[in-house]
Amino acid sequence: MQTQLFIGGRFVAAESGETLAVLNPHDNAKIADIALAGKADIDRAVAAAKAAFPKWSRMAAADRGRLLLKLADAIEANGERLAWLESLDTGHPIRDTRFLDVPRTAATFRYFGGMADKFEGSVIPVEQGFLNYLLREPVGVVGQVVPWNFPLMFTSWKMAPALAAGNCVVMKPAELTPLSSLAIAELMAEVGFPEGVVNIVPGLGGVAGQYLAEHPDVSKIAFTGSTKIGREIVKASAGNLKKVQLELGGKGANIVFEDANLDAVLQGSAFAIFHNQGQACIAGSRLIVHRSLADAFTERFIKLAGSIRVGNPLDPDTEMGPLTSQQHRDRVLAYVDIAREQGGEILTGGAAPSNAALANGCYVAPTVVRARPDDRVCQEEVFGPFVTINTFDTEEEALAIANGTEYGLGAGFWTRDLQRAHRLARDIRSGMVWVNTYKRVNPGSPFGGVGSSGYGREMGFDVMREYTQAKSVWINVDAQTPPWYPR
Repeated sequence: MQTQLFIGGRFVAAESGETLAVLNPHDNAKIADIALAGKADIDRAVAAAKAAFPKWSRMAAADRGRLLLKLADAIEANGERLAWLESLDTGHPIRDTRFLDVPRTAATFRYFGGMADKFEGSVIPVEQGFLNYLLREPVGVVGQVVPWNFPLMFTSWKMAPALAAGNCVVMKPAELTPLSSLAIAELMAEVGFPEGVVNIVPGLGGVAGQYLAEHPDVSKIAFTGSTKIGREIVKASAGNLKKVQLELGGKGANIVFEDANLDAVLQGSAFAIFHNQGQACIAGSRLIVHRSLADAFTERFIKLAGSIRVGNPLDPDTEMGPLTSQQHRDRVLAYVDIAREQGGEILTGGAAPSNAALANGCYVAPTVVRARPDDRVCQEEVFGPFVTINTFDTEEEALAIANGTEYGLGAGFWTRDLQRAHRLARDIRSGMVWVNTYKRVNPGSPFGGVGSSGYGREMGFDVMREYTQAKSVWINVDAQTPPWYPR
């Protein structure tokens, strides 16, 4: 595995020589010591990207696309190694990294490889005698900060559209989980990406991430992470008024109406909150259930949660692994105490599993809590296998509960009523809405939120606009000096 910084097409040590231990969340054993980027390393990486930008941005878009397509092929060819690294580093079960994370990563690079030479400008109908057209130009050097929950997948979400549009990248993966991002850098070098086009610099958020957001030679900063840090990113970006794209926290509402298919709801809702141990900004962390079926649903959901196989993420039979760090595990368990203090009822879970084989790891059992909509556990992002249950009587009440947080990233509901489906999809305050499903993503579909969930979009044509800027070009077609404007 690669453990050094990737700058200017080479793996190098940090200028300071500092390293940081990366731990296996299954048992907190050390996996490796990785180079820890500081400000001097960010300067080196930005300089390498800046030097590479003129040639990369002027390369034929189809040629940039071909490199992204080659990378997608290389990811698939190295899929087992990447899945193993991701599970070892994050605690995400190998069954998911094999069949979701790796294929989605390859699919995203492939989608934007095909997009590179298909993103068009436009012609504006203006007054007679003039041609006005818009060019979409890359912004320049892009800083990207990605979180620890899906590091492999987020590498593609962030880098693929930026590179397809002609930008050069300095990416800071989370210092907790850098291994799969560095493995992608290795594959990029192998398939022929020019030196400096991509630079990957694991480092502490308060040092490397902060400096990257402040850097005067970085034209855009794209961040995925907590709302609190997102606000700090905005402040840090003000020095050169760089473009900012934020994908932040969520508190996903998952509404179950009285006419829903209960079997489908149970399976879909379990995936919505327990996939990747609930460490997803779009997790369906608030179940809002119609009172007429609340008891039957809750009984079956608790039973399903208790049946989930929690264990070593490298075991193919494991359905839920550990949380990614001890610090985060303690934070999630603290919300169990908060729920009790505010009068909530722990229906199942709320502690580490009793299995002695898991005692040294960062495990939390699937947790279901009955709480009031305005309780902290229903308002704040827990980011773990922790779901609350509320009940409602009317559609208006369900909508009010769903919209009753500062977040607006993802939300879903289950119903057979077509009119209700369209009505609620319109009225839910959220960047994404799922109907009779939950947590679906695709490289062609815009991903992002409103309110405290951030602004800007990943994926699709929308993200290509995020990584480009419009230039308006006016041409006097008649080549004559127009009469002076009337006074």
